[in-house]
Amino acid sequence: MGKIQELMEEFDDEALLDEVNAEMEGGTEPLAIIDELQQAMVEIGEKFNAGELFVSDLMMAGAMFQEVMEVLKPHLASGEGAQSKGTVVLGTVKEDIHDIGKDIVKNMLEASGFEVADLGVDVDPAAFVKAVQDSNAKVLGLSCLLASCYGSLKETVDAVEAAGLRDKVKIIIGGGPIDEHVVDFCGADAFGVGAQDTVDFAKEVYA
Repeated sequence: MGKIQELMEEFDDEALLDEVNAEMEGGTEPLAIIDELQQAMVEIGEKFNAGELFVSDLMMAGAMFQEVMEVLKPHLASGEGAQSKGTVVLGTVKEDIHDIGKDIVKNMLEASGFEVADLGVDVDPAAFVKAVQDSNAKVLGLSCLLASCYGSLKETVDAVEAAGLRDKVKIIIGGGPIDEHVVDFCGADAFGVGAQDTVDFAKEVYA
């Protein structure tokens, strides 16, 4: 385990940023640092799924990841090998304002080399359709933590189909109450239990 991964898993914010800056000055490639961050996020996600960590830990990890990415972005823009693996449109469906899970998924996707078009929360189906059209994304991630918003999931999938995009984009849904029954109800392609599930799904689609 590298030092960056170790500090990330220990949630040592200040030491992590110091180490990132030191490694950048020493010539370490930004993508190597991102690789360590990704490994740490996977470990943190697995510990959360096993009940060893809390939502607050995931939020802290997400914030730390974003801080490091702000340091790395200027170097990634001109660096070789920083080509995106693909675009994922992401958002929480209409009438649901929860964003913790969505933000964690966004962090994991970005750590894995994907571009994310994050539409935020309480997103209208038409906004999802426009984002898919504008970005030519092959993956659409819908977050829903309220059972009362299952209808919004279905409305969104139906809107994508009505726009003639359904055969061009794969749809994964996620959130506390989501299961295979909800996938069948709304017409999505898959559901994710943890953030890594969405990353794996996107990798398969763009493979």
